[in-house]
Amino acid sequence: MRNFVIFGWGIIFMIQGCVKTDDFEIPEQEISEVEIEGNLTSILAVKGNFNFDTEAIYTFRESDTWFEGYVISSDASGNFYKELVVQDKPENPVAGIHILLDHNSLFQTYNIGRKIYVKLDGLSLWYNNGVLQLGIQNRGDVVAIPNSLIDDHIIRSEITAEILPKNISISDFNSELKNLYVKLQNVQFDRNLVKNDQIFSFASNAYDRFDGERQLESCETGETVLLSTSTFSNFKSLLIPAGSGSIAGILTRDFYDEHYVVVVNSPDALQMNGERCDTEYLSCENATTTNGTKIIFEENFDGVTSNTTLNSRGWTNVNVSGGEKKFTPTLSAGNRILRISAYNTNESPLEAWLVTPKIDLNSSNSEMLSFDILSSYDKGMILEVYITQDYTGDPLSTEWTELDANIPFGPSSSNATIFRESNINISCLEGNVWIGFRYLGSSFDKTTTYDLDDIRVIGE
Repeated sequence: MRNFVIFGWGIIFMIQGCVKTDDFEIPEQEISEVEIEGNLTSILAVKGNFNFDTEAIYTFRESDTWFEGYVISSDASGNFYKELVVQDKPENPVAGIHILLDHNSLFQTYNIGRKIYVKLDGLSLWYNNGVLQLGIQNRGDVVAIPNSLIDDHIIRSEITAEILPKNISISDFNSELKNLYVKLQNVQFDRNLVKNDQIFSFASNAYDRFDGERQLESCETGETVLLSTSTFSNFKSLLIPAGSGSIAGILTRDFYDEHYVVVVNSPDALQMNGERCDTEYLSCENATTTNGTKIIFEENFDGVTSNTTLNSRGWTNVNVSGGEKKFTPTLSAGNRILRISAYNTNESPLEAWLVTPKIDLNSSNSEMLSFDILSSYDKGMILEVYITQDYTGDPLSTEWTELDANIPFGPSSSNATIFRESNINISCLEGNVWIGFRYLGSSFDKTTTYDLDDIRVIGE
């Protein structure tokens, strides 16, 4: 037996010695395309069947029509569930659509970039959660295609293409970009989400119920968008990156169709290891401070029941965007506060300013500014705090310096009960100063409610 083995190996070596490797080419494997018996249409044409005026469910019948698309979503990380998002081209897409499928682990069959063909007959189209979706009509709803019928409606081709994200800016957002794989460059998470003492996770903080929403901002324009992550994703407990960079994901709408959100397939879609691009805030780090006891300015809004009372105390409370909504004196749990929200105002944008009376720092040292803010019905961090030494009486014509305020991230309901305190060193300033609170909201997408209380300047 041993001699047989040696003889066999000898033959193999002889054959290899007679054949030059360079002369032996492996033939390329041809990928056969799927043959469709019927008519091909486009995703854009499919979406055009929905009437947004009537919002009636549209069902495809006896059309013998299919469309092709490329998968851009993955449920491997649990951030998508029983759904496929497909777009018409792997690069520079024009249209995308949402397909409901009653099946788990879709990524094993329909991986990202997989080309598929979808048979429309028997499927229904409706508008739900801010996007157009395909599924099976069940009375007044459209539900997921049953597992037993998936193969009747979806054919998986042998082609997997590289999906190249469409580079856009936040200002480019529009309905035509929904359900497309996009990339945002030069963005970062709001600084209040990544401060050293409280870096937020993707979706496992106390206020996160079904989805965690984290505000991203453009380093170039300051415009914002929310990253939405399911609380059922397997990366929900990972901390969001503190730096700046890019993010690639699917542009869609939140559950209530109130604002745009970006949804990623996995945390690898965030490449944010660059330096942050935060605004330069007032810095009095070289100035010494002590625990002063001298109250230089104090306002807890007790007795403030109207804007007239507020004006009589020297405050400026103004809507500079042409609307009527301002900071409103409110009684909350027996405590007087000032509240601002764009909810139900129909104002877009809503820019309101609240400016303190003049605060004299001439006869004090080691001054510290403090105030309390409560956030609820959170739709993004849209409150900023500024200081100036030369208030013109008009917030828009005044030169302001932003303060590194501790703006809270609130729940999506009124369950917030704890105010967050900001303590800011302003001891490097002299003379008169004014503090300005700027709310920049928008109905219907940026409507966070803020309560403001206990504004103080203490020194020695």
